[in-house]
Amino acid sequence: MRGRVVKQIHAYLLLLPALFFLFVFTHYPALTTLIDSFMSTPKAGRSAVYVGMENYQIMIEDPVFWRSLSNNLWFAALTIPLSIGLSLMMALWVNKKLAGQWFLRTSFFLPTILPMIAVANIWIFFYTPGYGLFNQGLQTLGFAGQNWLGDPRFALGAVIVVAVWKQAGFFMIFYLAALQSLSPSLREAADIEGASSWYFFRRIQWPLLMPTTIFVLINAVIDAFRMVDHIIVMTHGGPDNASSVLLYFLYQIGFQFWDQGYASALTVVLLMTLAVIGLIQFFTLDRRAHYQ
Repeated sequence: MRGRVVKQIHAYLLLLPALFFLFVFTHYPALTTLIDSFMSTPKAGRSAVYVGMENYQIMIEDPVFWRSLSNNLWFAALTIPLSIGLSLMMALWVNKKLAGQWFLRTSFFLPTILPMIAVANIWIFFYTPGYGLFNQGLQTLGFAGQNWLGDPRFALGAVIVVAVWKQAGFFMIFYLAALQSLSPSLREAADIEGASSWYFFRRIQWPLLMPTTIFVLINAVIDAFRMVDHIIVMTHGGPDNASSVLLYFLYQIGFQFWDQGYASALTVVLLMTLAVIGLIQFFTLDRRAHYQ
């Protein structure tokens, strides 16, 4: 009994440094943010005071918040399936024996290693009115060029394309690793039975890839609500808040308007939304997962 207690003490002592940093940089900031969401913003000569649900009431009545939330939901609804579907198609393609396979894998993964600021500046050149790559292509085909980032109709779609281009290569790596872990005998048995490639994917590969899909999907949802760098560089949330998302709105409230209480309330809502979505995804999709 004494030896077991000593081992447990040693185990907790080994975990203590990690627990310390986890508390200091994760749990403590989350707790202080929750407390600040019920407080007013401190000003010069005036400390913060308890205001109850006032910050949340302001949020409910703020049309810019609802516009940002709507944009974020559209951003997530489009980037998540597009990036996952594209990454899966790329993984299935480069998993085959192809000439220049290493070049294709490197090309697909290259956007992942580029900083988002650099990616945004590259795509600004593509979207530039008049002489941008896309407008030159449209004009060559006889169509009028568009102000992709300056038109409310296209601004959100333009930043969605950038996000999908940046994410797909990263998710491809996980699918490629999962495909390579599948036993080759599965493909051989399917060939013997005369199964088509589509049937083999739908009935064998896709169910066995479900654990990877759960992991990728949760990360894609988190990315859909935390990606803001390219929006800051490309559109600044405009025009007329057409490309503003929750995290960019939070950045404006917290660091441009210096409203600490309101920004804390926005942070709490954002974290709770991500937590609920993540738990629903995990417990819903985990039942359909097949683990080897």
